[in-house]
Amino acid sequence: MRLSRRTFLHLAAGTAACPVGSRLVFAQTYPSRPITIIVPFAAGGPSDVLARLLGERMRTVLNQPVIVENATGAGGTIGVTRAARAEADGYTVSFGHLGTHVINGAIYPLTFNLLDDLEPVGLIGGNPLLVVSKTAVPAKNLKELIAWIKANEENVTFGTAGVGSGSHFSGVYLQSLIGTKARYVPYRGTGPAMQDLVAGNVDIIIDQASNSMPQVQDGKIRAYAVTQNKRMTAAPDIPTVDEAGLPGFHIWLWSGMWVPKGTPQDVIAKLNSAMREALADPTVLKRFGDLGLEAMPANRQTPEALRAHQKAEADKWWPMIKAAGVKPAG
Repeated sequence: MRLSRRTFLHLAAGTAACPVGSRLVFAQTYPSRPITIIVPFAAGGPSDVLARLLGERMRTVLNQPVIVENATGAGGTIGVTRAARAEADGYTVSFGHLGTHVINGAIYPLTFNLLDDLEPVGLIGGNPLLVVSKTAVPAKNLKELIAWIKANEENVTFGTAGVGSGSHFSGVYLQSLIGTKARYVPYRGTGPAMQDLVAGNVDIIIDQASNSMPQVQDGKIRAYAVTQNKRMTAAPDIPTVDEAGLPGFHIWLWSGMWVPKGTPQDVIAKLNSAMREALADPTVLKRFGDLGLEAMPANRQTPEALRAHQKAEADKWWPMIKAAGVKPAG
């Protein structure tokens, strides 16, 4: 049916009078296309596994594909920078943890502010780290491992996911406590670093429990201690660092999601709701438990909780990292 000129002009005028954002003719309900979660480490590592686990469940809530994209390098800063510079429309989500979204702010000359230029979506959860080695290392417990590192520090190698990664700053923290300076071997994620540990090409990794547990259980690597003051339910035979002889070496590597600054609050609310539904799913929680992961309590899964926690962690870690003189590789 052809519209008269008068009818067309009347409809056009009515549309123009609608406030921006409420033009029903053109408006699209978020999300109307696939969402990309940028993981700043290699596929197969703990961050990648966690993001894919959540993304698959969030997909069913959001009714759109949730794509995990690995953007690796520079301790995670390449992927986080890419997410921070994306359009603030909710279709690019930054996935990261204590290393990528706190520690790197004290190490790298970033082109954005980690605390101000990303809007928090929510705290997910996390896991402690395990001190693990290749099976050829002669030490059978943590005290023996520390003695072995001291006796061989010029030749001992620590695998890391890059400068500023959890595996790196944990190694720096450990060595500051025991007074050694062994070498670090950077990879594009703890997934490839773990492959080399199993192959015997590096000696030690201080790694997320979720990444190390399968290899420990299969006898391919040796675990010495967990970096918290309680044993893990998923691995009750592994002692805590306090029990094993290094009291106070406590690190819990939490993870979260962020979006670029300026993302509409209603979009952030939808992403947070999808994340929280995923974290309430019994299947997801069982998988968390199998990997040694713990979901944050529901009242701490909010954007506000993540903002406060991230700031508190920066206040704790930045002075320590800067005092240690950690610099970007190269």
